[in-house]
Amino acid sequence: MTEHQTRPDLPEPSLRSVGELLGDITTDLSVLVRQEVELAKAEVRESADHAKAGGAMLGTAAVAGHLFLVFLSVAAWWALGDAIGRGWSALVVALVWAIVAAITASIGRKRLKRVAPVAPRTIDTTTEIPDALRGRHS
Repeated sequence: MTEHQTRPDLPEPSLRSVGELLGDITTDLSVLVRQEVELAKAEVRESADHAKAGGAMLGTAAVAGHLFLVFLSVAAWWALGDAIGRGWSALVVALVWAIVAAITASIGRKRLKRVAPVAPRTIDTTTEIPDALRGRHS
């Protein structure tokens, strides 16, 4: 629009009151905020869809990896069985998996001990709420 053109649904700008102008600004701002919220929702939905698809693929990969390890273990059990007998070879394969489990559990436990609480300051301040409600200050 040029300087002399106006929207036909609005009165002459010089005749409009401050209240009308503020009302228009409020309405325009409200529409803008609503549009931004809708855009954010659409973006979050799109990200969630990608995350869902990625999670499903990782789940499928985990199942396939588990089956691979099961069949690899059976093959190792069978191959060792020819040399030391099926019973002993089953114990050897089970012992290998027990060692793997113990090592990974130990490493995982150490790493979990290093994890800080998600929101340490929030946890600290929420523990003070009951005293504050009783009128005591820390």
